[in-house]
Amino acid sequence: MSFDHFLPQDLRLIAVIILAAIATYLTRIGGAIMMARMERIPPRMEAALNAVPAAVLSTLVAPAIVYGGVDVTIAILAAFLVGLRFSALPMLLAGWAVVMVLRTAGLF
Repeated sequence: MSFDHFLPQDLRLIAVIILAAIATYLTRIGGAIMMARMERIPPRMEAALNAVPAAVLSTLVAPAIVYGGVDVTIAILAAFLVGLRFSALPMLLAGWAVVMVLRTAGLF
């Protein structure tokens, strides 16, 4: 069932934004309420919470590798290799530098 005939295009966009904001707020406040009621965080939940940053990062990096082009893929691989040895800032700088050099040189 489609609701396209009920609302004009602009109002549909506003409705989607508002509904997404409400859903985001409810999931965040629900998690905060659940965590506040716990006396102690179970080890499995702590492990799951520790895995969230890696999961979010992979959802940002994976599309860039697939759709970003060869220069972006090479930059991400360079950043990964630097990240194995150094902290986040040198890793980000390495990825940025590689993609800028490749684009400036006109190689990709």
